[in-house]
This record gives sequence, C-alpha cells and structure tokens, in this order.
Amino acid sequence: MAKSPKLVKDQLAAFGVNLKQHRLRKQWTLDDLAGRSGLSKPFISRLESGDRQASIAAVLTLSQVFGVSLASMFETQVDLTPCLIVRKSEVAPLEANGLTYVPLSYAGHKFNLRPIRVTVSLERTGSEHYHHEGEEWIYVLSGKITLSLAGRRYDLDRGDAVHFDSRLPHRVIARGKRSPDILVVASPLPLERSAAMTYPGNNSRRAVALPEINDYALEGLVRS
Repeated sequence: MAKSPKLVKDQLAAFGVNLKQHRLRKQWTLDDLAGRSGLSKPFISRLESGDRQASIAAVLTLSQVFGVSLASMFETQVDLTPCLIVRKSEVAPLEANGLTYVPLSYAGHKFNLRPIRVTVSLERTGSEHYHHEGEEWIYVLSGKITLSLAGRRYDLDRGDAVHFDSRLPHRVIARGKRSPDILVVASPLPLERSAAMTYPGNNSRRAVALPEINDYALEGLVRS
C-alpha cells in the first residue's frame, strides 16, 4: 500500500515525458498541440509536467493526434521477453472522468491487444459517446453495466461479455447498486473488412470505407 502514491507519480511522470517527446518530434508548440487536440494549453502543460492526471478520453485523443497507441503513451523502457508480466504490485489505479482504470500491459506497439481493467463509478456524469478505429471486447467482472452503442442500449450482468466494432459511437454506463468492474480488451488495428452498418432511425445501410492496416495506425483504447 505504501508504494501506491509513488507508482501513480511514476506513471504520470512517464506519461508526461512521452507526451512531450511525441510533441517535440512533431516540432509542435503547446499551442499547436492544443489546436490539433482540442485540449487547452494549460491542461497539456500540466500533463507534460506530471501534475495532472489524464482521462482515458484525453489520452486517446492525444494518441490519435500523434498516430500511436494508448499504451505507448505510458510506455517505459521494456525489455520484451517472450511474454510480458504485469505484477499487481507494480501498477496503481488511475482515476479520471468517473473511471478508475489500470492498464494491464505496457508493451505499446509490440502487441496489438490493449487490455485494461476499469471500474465505472455510479456517480459518473456526462453522456458523451466516442468512436475510434478497431474493435473492443468487454467482460463484466462484477456488478452491472449498460453499453450504449450506436443509439441502442444493451444491459450486461456479471459474467456477460460483448464484442463490437469500436467505430460505432459507444459509452459504458454503470447500472445497479454498486460500481461495476469490467475487463476491456481492444485491438486498435482497423478492421480488415468493409462493414455495412444499419443505424437506428435509418433503414438504409451505409458502407464504411476502411483504411489499410499498417503498424503506425495503432490507436488507443476505450473512450467510453
């Protein structure tokens, strides 16, 4: 328990350093990044200094602006053996935007899957829906959630799972009397096939054009 504050501080520092490095590689000023991301200049400055904790939404926005994965934003120097083990004692939960989340891998671009454990607060506010390249799989570890997806709602209880195209607008909502814990696994790679999607209120099916897959198209995780 005594290590937790230091672990959080270290994770925030790693994120801040990576954020600044990505910005400098692009030769962008803070104003440039603010304009491209929609985040305020003071907020970005505090993220770079490690004084501010970023929400999943902010991290995904920044990863998309830079064209890198969410995990790489937190990545430290990892000596990748045939498997990467993340010990419980080596990670600390981050809290933002009504979510408590723990990335379960820091391998960055070396792997395609993005596993993360999330606790959704019953007190979470807002109704924003987000979408991004790739697909997501969610498993309800405890409690109950509602997945709002492309205008429809799906109730899931403990032990239920859902797999969906994350290009569709989506948001996870806590349901019941306790804050649910969920396991989210995302693959930010663009799907390999074109998808014809039907949207509520519109009987027509719209084909969605997909970009080519490449190693640099890895994008973030959940902005639910």
